[in-house]
Amino acid sequence: MQKPSRLRRLFDVLAFRLIPLLLIVGILWTGYQVAQGLSQRVGEQNQAANRQPLYIATATALAQQQATPAVNLDHDKVVLAAYHPHDLAVQFETNTPSAPIATALPPTMPEPTMPEMTSRPLPTLYVYTAPEVESAGGTAVPTAVPWLDRHGDDLMNIVLLGNDGELTNDGFIRTDTMIVLSINRTAGTVSMLSLPRDLYVYIPGWTMQRLNLAYIHGEAVGWTDGGFGLLRQTLLYNFGLNVHYYAMVNLTDFKAIVDTVGGVDLAVDCAIEDLPLQQAEVPQGAYKADDDGHYVLPVGYYSMNGAEALWYARSRESSTDFDRGRRQQQVLRAVWRKAKETGILNNVIQLWNEGSQYMQTNMMLEDVLGLVPLALTIDPTRIEMFTFVRTYHTTPWQPPDGSFVQLPNYEPIRQTLEDFYTPPTANQLVIDTSSISVRNGTANANWDRVAADRLAWDGFNAVALGAVDDTTYPNTILIDHTGRSKGSSVGDIENALNIAPENVQLDPDPNRSYDYEVILGSNYTSCNVQGVLPVDPNPANAG
Repeated sequence: MQKPSRLRRLFDVLAFRLIPLLLIVGILWTGYQVAQGLSQRVGEQNQAANRQPLYIATATALAQQQATPAVNLDHDKVVLAAYHPHDLAVQFETNTPSAPIATALPPTMPEPTMPEMTSRPLPTLYVYTAPEVESAGGTAVPTAVPWLDRHGDDLMNIVLLGNDGELTNDGFIRTDTMIVLSINRTAGTVSMLSLPRDLYVYIPGWTMQRLNLAYIHGEAVGWTDGGFGLLRQTLLYNFGLNVHYYAMVNLTDFKAIVDTVGGVDLAVDCAIEDLPLQQAEVPQGAYKADDDGHYVLPVGYYSMNGAEALWYARSRESSTDFDRGRRQQQVLRAVWRKAKETGILNNVIQLWNEGSQYMQTNMMLEDVLGLVPLALTIDPTRIEMFTFVRTYHTTPWQPPDGSFVQLPNYEPIRQTLEDFYTPPTANQLVIDTSSISVRNGTANANWDRVAADRLAWDGFNAVALGAVDDTTYPNTILIDHTGRSKGSSVGDIENALNIAPENVQLDPDPNRSYDYEVILGSNYTSCNVQGVLPVDPNPANAG
């Protein structure tokens, strides 16, 4: 971790003294990157041709050997034809990326440093037919679900994986973190979906098992495209979700990425209690809760380094795997925000060269070049977040092996996935044009920033304005300065911050600075996450 940091500092110092020389080096480096990419492309094509017999001998063994009529599922085209052991004929014609989105950079944002290069077409997906068995793992094998409708939009889906290989050290990698990042290059929007590790699904060619075992099984059996290839098939079969790329990190890599951007700022609205975790550090601001070694991180606003962010992202003793997915998305969004603020995104080649050492991926530089304008201009608070809810999206169940898993509930999951694929309208991106001021009426530091962040998560235009003169407010109050009855945001603000209706005040003001005013009291809590256990906060230690 120290070496990349010193190189960056040296680069910053020399850049201002040797600008003419750096321009020449940059031009030469760009040409080198283009040539390198083309060379790698040719090598990969030759390698793929040489490995074709191996592909047929592994994953294609599941293919049925009878003719199947062609099927067209809207924009996603599936070509199903007669299969023969020596003829790989089932393929998915993926959408070819359109030109990069023409989004103007802010006047103060320098142009990104990147070569002129066109993104590759998205990878072709080979589709495998339904299993021959009707039951496995103690339950019926579900039928393959219909593919999600892209509505003609150009989507690039990337599954972000985090593995626990450093903890087990036995070569058996479980992908306990699985987040699908869907980039809509037509609408210029981004959505994230967390998949719980204990989802009990059908893994093609194997059995019913936890979703976090699909990757390692694909690696073990030599599946086409390895672990990602089998995980891709598993997501398609069980959820109708086609992912094109993957990026995987271990615990050390996760910490390095957070430290590379200079740490992250996180608003913690649900207190967390847990023991110290391997490879992680208990965040500063947490206090020791008992003699057993438990620490509590109270509600507050924290600056965390990589090891502290890892503790926050991995902890689940006082919560659930479902809530952990929400916190992991929060960290990713914070990394994105910090990378924008520090200008790291402006030099995509340097970012790629430094970042690629921390992850395993099937993406290439040319795959991300077209995403740079969107990455530079999108507001991280406007990234849509999706998570599953236990007992609604899933049903807890115990298979014959005695483990505890979650059976997917098709209808609720399908609706969430369709929302995940649907670009938000302007009304969804920002609930309305109303402005909200948030002030802290307690002695708990930075609670106004936590509440403002919570409102922003729901799409509100909220601003934290610090503390009021009186810090002894017992109850959180909401003051409505609009006087509107139709189109009012009062109900949504109440729900987001758990404000009691009797604490809503009407004070119409045509000369108002903000449409709504929130003053936080000591009873403030915006933790609405299902399954999170109550943790007694210690206001004196709140960050």
